[in-house]
Amino acid sequence: MKPGMRTAGVVGAAFLAGAVLGPVVLPPVVSALAQESGSRAETYRLLNLFGDVFERVRAEYVEPVNDRDVIEGAINGMLQGLDPHSSYMNARSFRDMQVQTRGEFGGLGIEVSQEGGYVKVISPIDDTPAAKAGVKPGDLITHLNGESVQGLSLQEAVEKMRGERGSAIKLTIRRPGAETPIELSLIRDVIRPQVARFRLEGNDIAYVRLSSFNEQTDTALRNAISTMRRQAGSNLKGVVLDLRNNPGGLLDQAVQVSDDFLEQGEIVSTRARRPDDAQRWNAKPGDIADGLRIVVLVNGGSASASEIVAGALQDHRRAVVLGTKSFGKGSVQTVMPIPGNGAIRLTTARYYTPSGRSIQALGISPDIEVLATREEGNAPLRDREADLRKALRNDNGAQETAPVPPVNLPPGVGDKVSRLPPEGAPSFDPTKPETDHQLQQAATLLRAWAAAEPQRRAAR
Repeated sequence: MKPGMRTAGVVGAAFLAGAVLGPVVLPPVVSALAQESGSRAETYRLLNLFGDVFERVRAEYVEPVNDRDVIEGAINGMLQGLDPHSSYMNARSFRDMQVQTRGEFGGLGIEVSQEGGYVKVISPIDDTPAAKAGVKPGDLITHLNGESVQGLSLQEAVEKMRGERGSAIKLTIRRPGAETPIELSLIRDVIRPQVARFRLEGNDIAYVRLSSFNEQTDTALRNAISTMRRQAGSNLKGVVLDLRNNPGGLLDQAVQVSDDFLEQGEIVSTRARRPDDAQRWNAKPGDIADGLRIVVLVNGGSASASEIVAGALQDHRRAVVLGTKSFGKGSVQTVMPIPGNGAIRLTTARYYTPSGRSIQALGISPDIEVLATREEGNAPLRDREADLRKALRNDNGAQETAPVPPVNLPPGVGDKVSRLPPEGAPSFDPTKPETDHQLQQAATLLRAWAAAEPQRRAAR
């Protein structure tokens, strides 16, 4: 229902009540003021209820309570009751968040959410204690140092996982498919993730993996592409941009990374509660890949900023998206500092791709589906945004959504790509690119594409 229609409904009800209950029908302005006054009175009554409960807890709880802890717990409960991504950060957590967005933080190196009272791993960050210990996307962390995480807010659980470099922590993990809990001992470290890893595949394919979107991402990507273009020279046939298991990060970095490959047009837009708060970001001339063909790799761990980039390049047909469906986190969180008391992270808008598709709870579907393993085809679907408790709905109906522009590949090129690894293929080993089926299929696609259209430059 549109805002204007909702207002009209309220005013109509006020007139009806006046006509039935008394001989005097209030003018519309007076009626609206009366309703506003009644709403305010109800708000004050509920705030009094909160105060009564707070005083009862202070006076009668079995043990003395800290006022700040109780109030902060109440605030966090209020925010977490809205959706999975709104929360309260105390002063320490706020400082940690600011450090993390700068590209350096202390802890284990995992992006997490909350599910059923447990901490759920969205993705481990490359080359961190969590990744080295074998933590996997989809793992449920049930205990920290033997203590259950049930009853902890997500922020409280994250704080317990953070700590001084060199200190130890034990995680108890429930993993899908494992019959018994898994115990992992990790040593905390200062996390300085290398946000962009890059190399040449076979001297003709530029491969760059972005692990997150922090303040260093765009600079790191530009350096990676320029370095590989110098190394390969005229041999370069295309770029593989790997966003698998990239949990996202800063919006401005997602916009800049998308702009790096686009010459013009919309990158992403946001729509908030009030129409006047809608925003739109457009590309500026300049393509760091100089028109080279691009394949973007995504999977169920590609979220938020990763989906913005994949959606923008897909809608403009600047890239072919390959892999499996992304996570579907299409909401904007605004961090609002509270002087002296940390900050709140509040969901304030939804993201939309250039064609008007809402990312929320749907994600980005690949142009070409390629599974990482043969087992993945028979395994239960990996949990995504839509599976999270109180996840925002997708508000963009199919009838309102522009279709994704078709993939315009030369005849037969798409047939070169294999959806599944061959029977008996070796298990994936991060140190051996030849075991990465999705990456190898992306390279195969780019080489076949270049061979079929040697003179054609990718659309800008």
